[in-house]
Amino acid sequence: MEKQEQIITTYQQIIQKTELELQNARKRIYYISLLRLILFVGAVANAIIFWSDGWLCLSAFAILPFILFIWLVKRHNFWFYRKDFLKKKIEINEQELRAMQYDFSDFDDGKEFVNPSHLYTLDLDVFGEHSLFQYINRTATPIGKLHLANWFNAHLENKEAIEHRQEAIHELSTDLEYRQQIRLLGLLYKGKPADTTEIKEWANSPSYYRKRTLLRILPTAVTIINFLCIGLAILGIISASIAGGVFVGFVLFSTIFSKGITKLQTTYGEKLQILSTYADQILLTEQKEMQSHILQKLKTELTSQNQTASQAVRQLSKLMNALDQRSNLLISTILNGLIFWELRQVMRIEKWKEIHASDLPRWIETIGEIDAYCSLATFAYNHPDYIYPTIAAQSFHLQAEALGHPLMDRNKCVRNGIDIERRPFFIIITGANMAGKSTYLRTVGVNYLLACIGAPVWAKRMEIYPARLVTSLRTSDSLTDNESYFFAELKRLKLIIDKLEAGEELFIILDEILKGTNSMDKQKGSFALIKQFMHMNTNGIIATHDLLLGTLVDSFPQNIRNYCFEADITNNELTFSYQMRNGVAQNMNACFLMKKMGIAVIND
Repeated sequence: MEKQEQIITTYQQIIQKTELELQNARKRIYYISLLRLILFVGAVANAIIFWSDGWLCLSAFAILPFILFIWLVKRHNFWFYRKDFLKKKIEINEQELRAMQYDFSDFDDGKEFVNPSHLYTLDLDVFGEHSLFQYINRTATPIGKLHLANWFNAHLENKEAIEHRQEAIHELSTDLEYRQQIRLLGLLYKGKPADTTEIKEWANSPSYYRKRTLLRILPTAVTIINFLCIGLAILGIISASIAGGVFVGFVLFSTIFSKGITKLQTTYGEKLQILSTYADQILLTEQKEMQSHILQKLKTELTSQNQTASQAVRQLSKLMNALDQRSNLLISTILNGLIFWELRQVMRIEKWKEIHASDLPRWIETIGEIDAYCSLATFAYNHPDYIYPTIAAQSFHLQAEALGHPLMDRNKCVRNGIDIERRPFFIIITGANMAGKSTYLRTVGVNYLLACIGAPVWAKRMEIYPARLVTSLRTSDSLTDNESYFFAELKRLKLIIDKLEAGEELFIILDEILKGTNSMDKQKGSFALIKQFMHMNTNGIIATHDLLLGTLVDSFPQNIRNYCFEADITNNELTFSYQMRNGVAQNMNACFLMKKMGIAVIND
């Protein structure tokens, strides 16, 4: 656990250092605020005092302090952003310290991805409260969260693809600063999940103003006419009132376009603010040296015409921010009257869109994918004792030593192995209630899933063949679909059979087959199902209370192994080792527990 302690120390040191930086930032904000007040009051006082002393004195004692005041406003904004950044940095490192102690309630649990009909995610608690997704998820962008969820929902089944993802995760796991910067930049933007989708829709929408020739030449024509009138007025050729009248006319004319521009700004203005976040994340990625195949490929996606993606996205962000100046009525009135500024600005935005419309969605997707990789890399970093499994190319087998469930306390978890050496092959697990059968199934399933998405697993050694995972551990009835528990289970088993008949390679994990029927019918059906699986050349694990299923090894001595989790009764107390043993279970605990709880057990 020495490495684990080192990681905890690293997070603590980051917090301590950042707290000192935060104190410094707060001091700067205080002093800048005080200086701004002094400069503002001084500028106003000096303007009154030196008003009659000419422009030289007025500039030196009033205008110059006012210019310094405006500069300090920008510095003030910078340090406020810096303060928020540092506070968020402390927060995410405190979250990691809590997560190291299995408190991961700070992270998004992906409950919207819970799907009772999915092949394995519900059974393995992949999404929802206290889920695997919540434990791993560190995404800071909506698109990153979606990428990560998609990886869990559809694991890889190709050796090369898994190995490439392992390389990318391992590379990013060594760069804590980059991962935290990506996360911080995303968290500082307070947006909605729908924003990214709407930005893509905007990028793919046609231009409205630039496609009209008259509107394209109008700002230039207005500018020329205005400055011509001003010049003629200065030369005395026309009166100033004529030039003023032309200006007022253009101000009124410009209002024709205000409604459409306001609609654009209202619909997309705030949403496009996320682009500054993406620009910063893209810039970080552009500057980072990438070694692995996937990360190099992702980096090449961040390209544009004669400029980097970060420059292009930042340019759009600046154009949108400049359009926000129209909220200043005085400035917008002057600029619209002189140069039709709003129309000109909107057409600049549309020109950007025409150039980069096909690039923007790709850039957003790329940053989302990197965001998802950073989550898995943080998971790898936080678990230095985890290993990257070996991926087999041919012939199903699954071998692992000392598998543990990632969500169980590392100091209490009892770890077990698995060995499936050929196809077909099934492990049949028997055992008493609460002895550890279901936990073992989920431990195997979760580590198998992690291995198939390229993440490290909790094991001393693991080698897998990435067949498609299918489970049936917690089938439930459905009142809304008028579906019984037993029928729901049959549907899941039918799904498995259909996939096998279609030629799919599966790894099957089942807990207590045919739970919804009587004992004799269940036993007969279970025997038939396992024999069918054998003839269909597949692999899996089945946990059961039915000890007679252990006799199937007589029919398939090379293709079935019996293991058990025993409940031991010592000095009239029930104890569990949670250690998997060879053979069929010998001890059951239902009657013993009923007696301990004062429930009468009557023997005929």
